[in-house]
Amino acid sequence: MNFLEKMKTWQDLINLRLDQALHSSDLQPAQLHTAMRHSMNAGGKRLRPILALAAHELFPGKHDPIPAGLALECIHTYSLIHDDLPAMDNSDLRRGRPSCHKAFDEATAILAGDAFQPLAFEILADSYIGEPELAMDLIRMLAKTAGSLKLVGGQMQDLISEGTVPDEDKLSYIHSNKTAAMIQAAIQMGFRLGSEGKMDQKMKQIGKVGHSLGLAFQAVDDLLDVSSTTSKLGKDALHDNESGKITWVTLKGEDEARHLAAVHTNDAHQLLKPVGGDSSFLNELMNFMLERNY
Repeated sequence: MNFLEKMKTWQDLINLRLDQALHSSDLQPAQLHTAMRHSMNAGGKRLRPILALAAHELFPGKHDPIPAGLALECIHTYSLIHDDLPAMDNSDLRRGRPSCHKAFDEATAILAGDAFQPLAFEILADSYIGEPELAMDLIRMLAKTAGSLKLVGGQMQDLISEGTVPDEDKLSYIHSNKTAAMIQAAIQMGFRLGSEGKMDQKMKQIGKVGHSLGLAFQAVDDLLDVSSTTSKLGKDALHDNESGKITWVTLKGEDEARHLAAVHTNDAHQLLKPVGGDSSFLNELMNFMLERNY
């Protein structure tokens, strides 16, 4: 099985398990559950769950990494729903279909995003109930990543920086916390579920891999906002530029943003080497994330 075939197999498996984890649209309140399914079933690359599976594959263990991936995707989807709201990015499209607040209404979108957060931790608690220490480690990792010092804090800084003079320190803070933190959590959670997941030095090293990869991912995102199309991206192209957001493109230009993406990706490859294990798929995945056009 080549890289793309394996990625498609994992995407299909993740989508199946996500469908099983979500409540039926017929269950009351039906509008809420329909809105959650609307946002989750819109597709998406499922990169965060796949990163967790790839990190687990370095040193496979007895624990199923898919529930950790589902929890990550729940937090990611909640963040996208809220990010699209008129009070934040005010985006009409997400994953090629109307954003949750456009398909339903703002109140429903807020509640759908809210509901994905406890669902993430419910999945972790239920799936790893037989290993309390493992469950607590995973819950702690995801909770810290999703909180005010990481994901939410990065979103806050992103919002208050709109229309301001581009500043590299601000931009590094936003990218490290709004984007890279979740990529780092995905890799560390997947690694924690493997046979060497309790080795502190390797956990720290794999965290550095995730951080560098997350910075590369955001640099590519900044480039795609100005170089791709709405139909390819599944969201509004040029949105960052039109809303006055600070990006690597506005700060440094397209060539420098492209260079930064390549440098951070190379850093991730180099940082992965001392971790060891079967890194073939993860290395290919990192290259895919750099070369993607959507």
